[in-house]
Amino acid sequence: MTRHFLNLGDAGGDAIAAMIGDAIDRKAARAGYAKGRADDDAPLAGHVLAMVFEKSSTRTRVSFDVAMRQLGGSAVILDAGTTQLGRGESIADTARVLSRMADAIMLRTDDHAKVEELAAHATVPVINGLTDLSHPCQIMADLLTVIEHGKALPGLEVAWLGDGNNVLNSIVEAAGLMKFNVRIGVPAGYDSDPAFIAAAMAAGAGITVTRDAAEAVRGADVVVTDTWISMGQDHAEAKLAAMAPYRVDPALMAQARPDALFLHCLPAHRGEEVTDAVIDGAQSVVWDEAENRIHAQKSVLRWAFGQL
Repeated sequence: MTRHFLNLGDAGGDAIAAMIGDAIDRKAARAGYAKGRADDDAPLAGHVLAMVFEKSSTRTRVSFDVAMRQLGGSAVILDAGTTQLGRGESIADTARVLSRMADAIMLRTDDHAKVEELAAHATVPVINGLTDLSHPCQIMADLLTVIEHGKALPGLEVAWLGDGNNVLNSIVEAAGLMKFNVRIGVPAGYDSDPAFIAAAMAAGAGITVTRDAAEAVRGADVVVTDTWISMGQDHAEAKLAAMAPYRVDPALMAQARPDALFLHCLPAHRGEEVTDAVIDGAQSVVWDEAENRIHAQKSVLRWAFGQL
């Protein structure tokens, strides 16, 4: 059966743990290598990943390309505007064609239904590089980063500040799978998807929603935020005003544990959701987090190909 990675639940908690362990081992094994050098075992030698972008990207584009090179394979980058998708070819037909030409497909798009339709018609693994609903590859990198910095996932206290977006949905999903807790500080009207919260709580995660930013952060092991205005949204002044109390500054960060980590999936709008003092501060691990997109996605790819 073809393995798709559309949400974290497609793999499950045991597979996520195996992927993180593999990522840690592979990252350590290539210490000192040039970034384009293949891993010694080159487990995806001869394999091709087709990457389809309907949304702009820096980290997803570069990290998947480098990941395939390090695994011994290669990647083809397709922008929807310069392919037949941009001229009306159906997602189903695109899936059929790319399945004949590549060994796996990564799609970065808006509507989650598009990646589901692609997977329904593809005969090769499909990976969600981001949709408006979820961002599972980002959270794999986040979990890897947290563990690298000495924190165990079970019982972890994670604080989220700001918009209830796709990244938060995947963090909440991860909480249910990996048994940690999430305190969500979000203004009224910008809550995350209730289905993700219900599923995580049913799986035993502690998920709380508060309108008080300090309450969300108090005693947290990890503090996470994201841009308040997602791609494709208007830079709405009303939304920015509602989000302002959730800006992560040194005073808010001080409510967390002294050894708390700060995460941000980037790009950051400095001065909006986070201040320079925090993102450039000693507790910030955002640059490790960004690099770990490569290492985590290598293991996602290996899982998708049945190697984990």
